[in-house]
Amino acid sequence: MATEEVVRTKRLCASETDTAMVTEDTSDPPESPYSRISCESCVARRQCESRLDDVIIDLEALFRKRRTRENDPYGHPQQQEIEDLSKQIKELESEKSALEGDMMLCFILKNIKLDAIFRRITVQDILFSSRFSRSYVKEIHLFGSHKLTISKRLIEEARCIFRKYQSSLSKKAAKNIKLFGTTFSLCLFLPLKSSVVLCESQPSHSRLVGINSIEKLHQEARFDWKKFYSIVKNEIVYILLAVLSALVVALLNIKIPIALGDMVNVVSSFLNDNGYEKDAVTFFSELREPAIQLVYMYLAQSLFTFAYISILSVSGERVACNMRKELFASVIEQDIAFFDAHKTGEISSRLTNDVQEFKSCYKLCISQGLRSIAQTAGCIVSLYLISPKMTGLMVCVVPVIVLAGTCIGKTLRKMSKYAQSQIAQASAVADEAIGNIKTVRSFAMEDSEKKLYSDQVELVQKINSKLGVGIGIFQGLANLALNGIVLGVLCVGGSLMCTSEMTPGSMMAFLVATQTIQKSLAHLSLLFGQFVRGLAAGARIFQYMNLTPGIPLRGGKILTDNDLHGEVKFNNVTFSYPSRPDQVVLKDLNLTLPPRKMVALCGLSGGGMYEGYFFISLTEPDEYFTSLAFFLQEPVLFATSVMENIRYGRPDASDAEVIEAAKLANAHEFISNFNDGYDTVLGERGATVSGGQKQRIAIARALLKDPKILILDEATSTIQNADMIAVVKGGVVVETGNHSSLCMKKGLYWNLIKQQQANEDEIMSERKSG
Repeated sequence: MATEEVVRTKRLCASETDTAMVTEDTSDPPESPYSRISCESCVARRQCESRLDDVIIDLEALFRKRRTRENDPYGHPQQQEIEDLSKQIKELESEKSALEGDMMLCFILKNIKLDAIFRRITVQDILFSSRFSRSYVKEIHLFGSHKLTISKRLIEEARCIFRKYQSSLSKKAAKNIKLFGTTFSLCLFLPLKSSVVLCESQPSHSRLVGINSIEKLHQEARFDWKKFYSIVKNEIVYILLAVLSALVVALLNIKIPIALGDMVNVVSSFLNDNGYEKDAVTFFSELREPAIQLVYMYLAQSLFTFAYISILSVSGERVACNMRKELFASVIEQDIAFFDAHKTGEISSRLTNDVQEFKSCYKLCISQGLRSIAQTAGCIVSLYLISPKMTGLMVCVVPVIVLAGTCIGKTLRKMSKYAQSQIAQASAVADEAIGNIKTVRSFAMEDSEKKLYSDQVELVQKINSKLGVGIGIFQGLANLALNGIVLGVLCVGGSLMCTSEMTPGSMMAFLVATQTIQKSLAHLSLLFGQFVRGLAAGARIFQYMNLTPGIPLRGGKILTDNDLHGEVKFNNVTFSYPSRPDQVVLKDLNLTLPPRKMVALCGLSGGGMYEGYFFISLTEPDEYFTSLAFFLQEPVLFATSVMENIRYGRPDASDAEVIEAAKLANAHEFISNFNDGYDTVLGERGATVSGGQKQRIAIARALLKDPKILILDEATSTIQNADMIAVVKGGVVVETGNHSSLCMKKGLYWNLIKQQQANEDEIMSERKSG
């Protein structure tokens, strides 16, 4: 009967609300057809809700019947009756949804001044209305069907209004109206296939909505060259040594073609129409000098190649290590609001994937990039000395290739940033699913999580595929242009040899130098993709490095043990979370906490009890938090031993002190029963222990710290023994006192006690009746 009274009370309130809505609708001018239809829909919806409440009450009563063998030999409620009532509930809910959709459409149409719109409508407006209509239907998730009687009349009334205005409108306006009507119908009515349609909303996952949009990250991330210099400034000497070695290799690569040309000239001078001449001694004596030079050059080339690669590898690892340490230090000092707004997987991706990508770019681009650039510049000078005519032709072609590569590179950089952001988002999905695997398993959501992760990974695959195709197009065009240059050298060089303007050795040297330029530019095109990804990764890393917390952990007055003796006062404290600045949690809070007393804050959930500890001004937060200990409602343990988990807040504590703290928290007994005792390694977030054991270990950790102030978040079964109770409502303390005095006042605290007792009595009665 209590349930029936509650339902009928809700029905009465709904009837009053609907009556007010009807009154508001009927206040419109009588010539408005939409007001009349809206009233009819409202009355029909009210009747539908009444029938729905009756069916729900009957269904609840059926479930409350005792399961006797006289009524049901199988010990279950009557299955057929339950199915019939459930079917009625679905039908009534569908009818109610359709009526609400009709009322919504009436409200939209009756507030539109059709004559003004029809005269000003344009094709752009039609397209906008199409987009708006689709998004609007998906947002409200339901809409009435044209097969219902009221919906049919609604459409017919709209047609009548069009006929009414058609005679006074121009042909262009009438045509636009027809287009508008067609668009509106396509967007709203044509997809409807049954009497009631629940328009399916866009599938979304709470972990992917609202925060860290890829577009926002893509716009904000910029490569910070000053920050980059501050990281690599200690590596300048090693970088210079590596650059010098790479330049020596580049110089040798320029000299090698010249030495090869000298050897070709020696060989060609001993050739005649009959073949080799017989004076072999003279031949080898002239060939010896360029051959020895080539041997020395090849040895030096190998040595300096080893030098710059080794130096940059070691330097790159140091740079990556420093970047990871600085990035982690920046992240770990951010406000809690930062972690509320950023996914763990995304942060981990910047610490791992982005740093690895940047390290590869650092090593390859500095060494091989500088070497290729130096080789290209040096070989161009050599080519000019060999043949100015042919060099002039090459100089005209190469800038065109570089300009085209620059244009393509700008697009590829954007795609790379987008791809890396999407990789971070996919990592966040996987990390959260694995971290909450028990919840996923309990709700049998494995398939949903697999589909969600698959969708994200497939999106990454599509983006990276497009990026790979873009890089492939760039490299293919570059190779085509460079091979064309070699072909041009052979053609033009051959014609110059025919006119004796170039010797065979010069032709050989020019061709080898041209191939060196070709290889260098081809290598640069390969490095270009790595450079693009490295810049994008560095921009994402520096974006987090440059973040500053709203409340710095260092600075201000350092508290000593003597400073924390006495009472704690909150004077006109107002607080709101940075992620929700418009929602004030504490408002002008005034509260005094006496020393050596147990003070309890109570109130409705979300009333601001937990936030009360946060404000003691003019103190250095690091020093302040060392004097406090917290026991949160959901204690968190680390994937290490029980001993180290308890010792976490006080690393210098001895084993005996840890065991004593565990005894005070009533945790020593069950810890001793573990196979490895205090050396037992807990799973991630304490997954291998129960919730109660986790709480006791967390209490032991707080007690071991021996804090001046201990804060417990719902860690007690009762607050009646507290020395002082402060009742918080809406972020303001409304009552203070002990349990007895507050009960005598019969205020908010007394009402909360009565409400809790009533809930407990109701639960006990349901258990007995069940």
